[in-house]
Amino acid sequence: MSKQYLSYGSADETHPTDIFSLAVTDTQILSVSGSNALQVHSTTNPDFPLIQTLNAHKVGCHHVVADAKGSKAVSVGFGGEVVIWVSHDGSWSKSRDVTLADVWAVALSADGQYLAGTTQNGHIKVWDLNLNAEEIRDHETKGSFGTCIDLSPDGRFIASGHENGSVYIFSTETGRMPFSLSGLVKPVRAVAFSPGGKFLAAAGDSRVIVLYDTSSGEQIASLTGHAAWILSLSWSTTGEYLLSGSFDGKVKIWSIDTRSSVATHSETEKAVWCVRWLPKVGKSEGFATAGANRSISFYREATGG
Repeated sequence: MSKQYLSYGSADETHPTDIFSLAVTDTQILSVSGSNALQVHSTTNPDFPLIQTLNAHKVGCHHVVADAKGSKAVSVGFGGEVVIWVSHDGSWSKSRDVTLADVWAVALSADGQYLAGTTQNGHIKVWDLNLNAEEIRDHETKGSFGTCIDLSPDGRFIASGHENGSVYIFSTETGRMPFSLSGLVKPVRAVAFSPGGKFLAAAGDSRVIVLYDTSSGEQIASLTGHAAWILSLSWSTTGEYLLSGSFDGKVKIWSIDTRSSVATHSETEKAVWCVRWLPKVGKSEGFATAGANRSISFYREATGG
């Protein structure tokens, strides 16, 4: 079974350099790039207007994440600075800068209280943002640089992917690793929990997406079809579909039931650094992509598709 997604707009060349990360709320999409500005576009207007520009990071920004309500966001700059943002009626302002040494990838809990991050010396740390960013967990991952991280929607697990191909899952309740996952040999660039937390998807330079069962740690599927590094993963709101973006400019939608690709988009030959599903509008699902073409592209499911 194939599905069809149609392009229905874009924010063209909205950043002067590659867009590395997107964060989605119910009404907005936040984007960051190699330039110093964090941009906010409305997703409720079909023209996707730029509604706010936030200057925060002197030498660009590589990660931005937001909580489920769209009330809090965190961005991490190439200079190592971490900025916490708060939103009031859709308008963002800086809450504070926090000093979190050597942080790279970050994930924010659904309620915005906990920030999880990878460090360049191989640790996974968790901070309580309600307690002035106090560190409450420190997981050792055998010294390998953590390239990506995710928190399960129910808050029970943290997953991280590493430069040496390792993938780890930690329990947030016990602080322990419930099991060891078989890795991907090559650097892992994206990990993502399904909405119910039942599955973990991981992918990277091996060009394969591996699905793990989080209750057992077993590999249950390998999804192949990308011809270059896989840079980003995102689950649909129902957990039925997985979205992937690649260094070769292709975006794929995968059916979890059939373990196969149901759609491929290749409108750019430049790297797609980030893909994100958008909140469902009626019965129609859509997603956003961004990367080296410096634009944010929006797609939605074709009627009757």
